Amino acid sequence: MEILYRDSEIVVINKPGGLLAVPGRGAEKQDCAAARLRHHFPEMIQQPAVHRLDMYTSGLMVFAMTTAAHRFLSAQFEKRAVDKKYIAVVLGSIAETGGEINLPFRLDPDNRPRQIFDPVHGKIGISRWEKLAANETTTRIQFTPLTGRTHQLRVHAAHPRPQGLGAPIVGDSIYGSGRDGDQMLLHACFLQFRHPGSGKTVTFQSRPSF
Repeated sequence: MEILYRDSEIVVINKPGGLLAVPGRGAEKQDCAAARLRHHFPEMIQQPAVHRLDMYTSGLMVFAMTTAAHRFLSAQFEKRAVDKKYIAVVLGSIAETGGEINLPFRLDPDNRPRQIFDPVHGKIGISRWEKLAANETTTRIQFTPLTGRTHQLRVHAAHPRPQGLGAPIVGDSIYGSGRDGDQMLLHACFLQFRHPGSGKTVTFQSRPSF
């Protein structure tokens, strides 16, 4: 886990794929980015996370050092005032250059944590996407999520056309053909928000390993 920036208010990390962002249920799921940071910075608050990345998603996360910073950052995420971008490699050659996906989905309670399409009871997830490169078997995509639903980009990539891309993310073991433990090619590459101390806009970027 790489610490990219730290001051008295925030810590920004580059989370590796395969590491939980926050503790899960059970003793075997207590090792996570938040726990490692609290071990490294004992003065950090008990629950420093203000957003999440899936276990197998890598990339940028910001954590709060103080209660006031947590409140300030959380409000930005709730108001969708944080700018986030992701790089993904999906299975399939996509001809279009970009677009916007609006898809209602919800948790499948019989198959947690899988999310399922539900036009009646689902909540809308919105993502913009741009094709960066493509070959015969895969396409490199930049995603800009406008909402922050669980598994949003994974669902949007895998869901059949015309609502989704019909192209699951490489390594996705829930919505694609990946197996549990495979590297999933989804990386949070850009994070921009207002700093809780200065109020100024700060920007962080991270290149994916793939």
